[in-house]
Amino acid sequence: MLSRRSFLISTSILTLGQLLSGCGDGQTALRIFLLQGSIPPQLLTAFRQKLAQNAPVSFKVESQLKDLWKRLESWQQGSKDSQGLKNLVGQLPLINPNTSEKVDLVTLGDAWLAQAIQAELIEPLPLEVIPTWSKLPSRWQGLVKRDSKGNLSPQGQIWGAPYRWGTTLIAYDSHRFEKLGWTPKDWSDLWREELRDRIALVDQPREVIGLTLKKLGYSYNTTDLSQVSSLTSELLALHKQVKYYSSDHYLQPLVVGDAWLSVGWSSDIIPLVNSNRNIKAVVPASGTALWSDVWVNPKVKQGETKLSELTKQWLDFCWQDQAVNQICLLTDGVSPMIYQAKELPSEVKDNPLLFIDQRIMDKCDFIEPLPLKVKQEYETLWKTMRTSTND
Repeated sequence: MLSRRSFLISTSILTLGQLLSGCGDGQTALRIFLLQGSIPPQLLTAFRQKLAQNAPVSFKVESQLKDLWKRLESWQQGSKDSQGLKNLVGQLPLINPNTSEKVDLVTLGDAWLAQAIQAELIEPLPLEVIPTWSKLPSRWQGLVKRDSKGNLSPQGQIWGAPYRWGTTLIAYDSHRFEKLGWTPKDWSDLWREELRDRIALVDQPREVIGLTLKKLGYSYNTTDLSQVSSLTSELLALHKQVKYYSSDHYLQPLVVGDAWLSVGWSSDIIPLVNSNRNIKAVVPASGTALWSDVWVNPKVKQGETKLSELTKQWLDFCWQDQAVNQICLLTDGVSPMIYQAKELPSEVKDNPLLFIDQRIMDKCDFIEPLPLKVKQEYETLWKTMRTSTND
């Protein structure tokens, strides 16, 4: 089982592969690299049908976010190398070694956004020119408004267009908990004595420390850890409950019965819940972490920030009701416009893992960049926790 950061290729890859073959490189007016499974093939077909006949659009897929990141890095390096040659020779055109034309949009996870801005791999997206942007909930608008260092800033530029999101969930073996006589509802349940050495967690400091902060009534993004006097002792107590830490294989112990409860990303857990009737999941009542896939503007266009008409149409299309419904129904995430949609399929609206109770949503946090000093404090806490013994 792969983690949120390295998605499985879906079973519809053959159908998607047929849809993705765009026009010739020299003719393509809109070129998008997307994360496999984050946009349904049906939605790509619907978008093509809305365009003028023979509109030159190309969608290409990568199965993991890290591969899209590598593309951003290689494109930037190619642009620098080609520009250097142009400066030396004076007449050479800008040639990118990995793509023969401009790239308009690329999928990136919000957790990668600050690093991409700092590394100058992306350009701002002037989304104010798209009417639907103003309808996007303020939480998602705020997520992509950043300063030049990648920190959240209400006055910052817009660096991404959120189109899909999910959560960190608790997954559990329902048969085991039937015998215990209770089921997990919130983070505090992870500390119950019955789960000693029965838990698998993602190997992510911000997730694990964050859920502990949530248990104690704080935010995932708490910067003054000195105010949380019991944090260290709570982390050490949680460590005694954990049998496995893994960001890639945290669900396997649950499936084979070696763990009774796992904590991980909804994009991994929801497919398992749908395929294994013994596995259930819950959004913790005190709130959880959110993640989002966003469209970013790769810096391979020599500083160009004006959006093409086709790019505007695609971004707007991703926030329309048709796209909202299909993203929620046919991917393992939901649209940021889910609560604004006029009509939602009952399979979505009646699913508490997708259509999350607003009272819980109000308590959820995106994991934000931390100041360097605070980040080091988190790392020290993580090391203290992981090196402690389970006596």
